[in-house]
Amino acid sequence: MPKLWNETIKAHRRAVRDATLNTTATLVAEHGLASVTMSQIAEATGIGRATLYKYFSDVEAILIAWHERQVNGHLEQLAAIRDQPGNASQRLEAVLEAFALISHEHHGTELAALLHQGAHVARAQQRLNNFIRDLLIEGAKEGDLRDDVAPDELASFCLHALTAASSLPGKAAVRRLVAVTLTGLRPPR
Repeated sequence: MPKLWNETIKAHRRAVRDATLNTTATLVAEHGLASVTMSQIAEATGIGRATLYKYFSDVEAILIAWHERQVNGHLEQLAAIRDQPGNASQRLEAVLEAFALISHEHHGTELAALLHQGAHVARAQQRLNNFIRDLLIEGAKEGDLRDDVAPDELASFCLHALTAASSLPGKAAVRRLVAVTLTGLRPPR
């Protein structure tokens, strides 16, 4: 097949997949996780059920794919923040605040409980842990962050502390939590 034809097919498949993911997320938000069916998704997406089953085995598989796309988008957002100009301490603060705000906005639901079990979540957490660790190492070399605790341990501390943001009442509380976490990263006097 000519390259143009292959690209057209890939674009079509990507469009069907994206439409399916978006439609499913909307249906679950409107009707709840337990009440959405493959037939509803196919109808709302405008594709046949048989076509839908070529892409996904069930509603849960669609939701996991949707969640993986969301998580990857969040990681890209956090990586862009990490890569901005400034010293390591400033960039770390920006990354931690963004992570805490994401945690605050996107967790605590029935859907979150289902989706945070997958292998894609463990991979994402490892990636996030690694780039927080790298900022901690860089900040310690600059003298702004502590070097008496292993960077992996500090990165784990940050991530665990900031997941508490999901249960906080508002953004001001999230920012206070980030400030407390950052205090724990400063070098001892």
